[in-house]
Parts: sequence; structure tokens; C-alpha cells
Amino acid sequence: MVEGYTLPKIAKRLQIHISTAFYWRHKILNALGSQGFNQLQGIVESDETFFRESMKGKEITHRKAKKRGEKDEKRGISNLKIAVVVAQDRNGSVIARIAGRGRPKAEEIDTVIGEYIHPSALLCTDTATNYKKFAKIKGLKHETVNERQKQRVKKGIYHIQHVNNFHNRLKAWMVRFQGVATKYLDNYLYWFRWLDLGKNSSFENRVEQMLISACQKSNKTTVEILRSA
Repeated sequence: MVEGYTLPKIAKRLQIHISTAFYWRHKILNALGSQGFNQLQGIVESDETFFRESMKGKEITHRKAKKRGEKDEKRGISNLKIAVVVAQDRNGSVIARIAGRGRPKAEEIDTVIGEYIHPSALLCTDTATNYKKFAKIKGLKHETVNERQKQRVKKGIYHIQHVNNFHNRLKAWMVRFQGVATKYLDNYLYWFRWLDLGKNSSFENRVEQMLISACQKSNKTTVEILRSA
């Protein structure tokens, strides 16, 4: 998992059944997610990115089933897209979690990152009104950059380049899994975040830290819970 292997490769490497590899993976990822997040301080960048909804293993009732690679019926941002809100401060602490379907509302952004932003922090976003409302709800100082008008940096310091770079790395990493079931997407976000934060550490150190992280808290997730998700 430290190397980001797919399930077939994990199963072959460990000589176990692919379903066993799946359940072991998600028990570890649930444990990583249970660690929570560091509080974001100083300048905090935030923006959302989107993933196609995937109903793997579930009966689809709200839309017609799609074949792999088939385009969505609706173009642009719709309720068929899953919004992932990412927030990152200049110290490198980062949060990435599902906010909901379609363009996230201010209240959904608050649910995802609100409790993790220090009251003295300054929020930096694009000009979307949902973030303006979120900043007002939390009483945060707020600076915006107008990327539609090709404004990249404001006043020499305000930008959202770190968080957008995180989006790009996340999307590139996710390609290997050929579509992640939406019900498990948060676990993959925990996984990538963990790998990204430790990317400058040695392989041996990362293996050790993953084992420690996975065992720090009691994990009550069972195979039955994962099957019924």
C-alpha cells in the first residue's frame, strides 16, 4: 500500500485472494482515516475537484447504468459528479474529503473542513460564492483570486496553486484504479493524502509509519460492515 499498488498486484504479491486484499486494504484505510486531521493555520487555500459517480456493487435506481469510459448524460458540474473539497495551509497540512454531489454548498464545505480551520486563519479561494458564504459563516478573513481572468497570484502571496497541484496529483494517482466506488472514495482520499504527505520519507520509514498509524486507534470496521456499505 505504501507503493500504491492495485488490488490484483497486492493479491499476487501476497499470494492471497483479491477479495481478501480488498478488505485488508479498507480496514487499513479506515484506520488511517480515524486519525483525523491537523488544524490548518495561517493562509489556508481551498478549492474543490470532481469525480464521476461510481455505483460499483450497488443497484442503480436514479440513472441508467454506464459502461466504463462512457460520458455522463449531463455536461459540466451536475449531481452526477462527486465533489471533493481540499484545503491546505502553507505548512503542508491538508484535508481532502467528499462534500456531496454537484457544486458544494457553503454548509457542506463547513462540514468537511470547518472544524479544522483555526479561527485566526485567512482563507484563500477562487471567487465562487459558496466559499464567500463559508468564510462569512466561520468569521474568517478571506481573499479571492479570479482565475477566470487569469489572475494567478494576488498581492504577491494569495493564490490556490498548492491545492490545485494537489488536485492534479490526486487525479493522476487515481487513474490506476479505473474508477473507485463512490462509497469508498473517502478511503482513497485518506490513502493518497497519507502517501503525499510522506513522499519525501524513505520507503522503510513510510512502511513503519503506516503500520503505526493503522494500529494507533481501535478499528471496529469488520468485513461485514464493508460488505454492507
